[in-house]
Amino acid sequence: MTNILILCPYPQGVAAGQRLKYEQYLDDWRAAGFTVTVSSFMDLATWETAYQRGNLFGKVVGTMRGHLRRLRDLIRLRHYDIVYISMWVTPFGTSWMERITRRLSRALVYDIEDNLLTDDGAPVGLRQRLKNRGKARFLLEHADHVITASPFLLERFRALNARRAVSLIYPSVDTDTFRPRDTRSNEKKPVIGWTGTFSSEPYLDLLRPVFQELARRVDYKLIVIGNFPYALPGVDLEVLTWSRQEEVAQMQRLDIGVYPLPDDDWVLGKAGLKVIQYMAFGLPSVSSAIGTATRQVTDGVDGFLVDSDDQWLEVLQRLCRDAGLRNKIGAAARATAVDTYSRQMTARQYLSILRSFR
Repeated sequence: MTNILILCPYPQGVAAGQRLKYEQYLDDWRAAGFTVTVSSFMDLATWETAYQRGNLFGKVVGTMRGHLRRLRDLIRLRHYDIVYISMWVTPFGTSWMERITRRLSRALVYDIEDNLLTDDGAPVGLRQRLKNRGKARFLLEHADHVITASPFLLERFRALNARRAVSLIYPSVDTDTFRPRDTRSNEKKPVIGWTGTFSSEPYLDLLRPVFQELARRVDYKLIVIGNFPYALPGVDLEVLTWSRQEEVAQMQRLDIGVYPLPDDDWVLGKAGLKVIQYMAFGLPSVSSAIGTATRQVTDGVDGFLVDSDDQWLEVLQRLCRDAGLRNKIGAAARATAVDTYSRQMTARQYLSILRSFR
């Protein structure tokens, strides 16, 4: 029996960057003969406050609890055959914890999301300023295998890794669960939707003037699914608090999905999770023409790629006014999700990497 210890930032089942990547395969790994132990830096109480404004004391206490868990993990590292690190071992400070983890690990797999090597376009704030890019660089250089979800970072990471062992594995979804609603009514006003967390709110803000101008031209509703309050004067807006139990029903309320991004180096590391989700639910998506989305979306076939406010406005206006176009693009998007991004398609990629260390 091969034992795996997963060191990850967030509790299971709450963060899309974990849920739509390795988390959904844990049962497959166990069925293949691996024993899996998961240790998250944040507990659920810390997760619920980490990306909210205020409550500094609670965040400090949560961070201290996370470091205590990591000290416990160091003691037991030698009992595991594979250590699987998602993002980082600890979020702040020097790379000493990563270095000790590497020294004590028999085999180390590093699953990196976002372009953690750059500050260009990275979220701002005290929490981000305390982070050390050297932690990610050390893990990239010294891991036995690196997994990235961005084609734009594949060769960059391969050049850094001492073993040149880097794999591209896109996020995936359970297309049997993430599926379009059974019927779509074209009689009601269309619903444009966005889903994300507090940390990605600035990306949603990029479309504020677009949404407001669109509201002057067509009758539509905007739904924001997240973990933060949001207001947008002049727009028929509904804010939903994301929950795993309600996720499918919430997404099935949408007719159009949007994925706005700025033009910077940070977003080149993004895996296009939102695009894949929209596709699985049979939604026509409109995405900024940058990064991984340009590899996922065939413009005008299973989604749209835009690079200016005028293009955002023009495409969203067309989709709001043309239910037939929404249905056509949405059907093609669903087919792409099933053929390319279903969990069944990528499960064997993870298992192949893990089995190489037996």
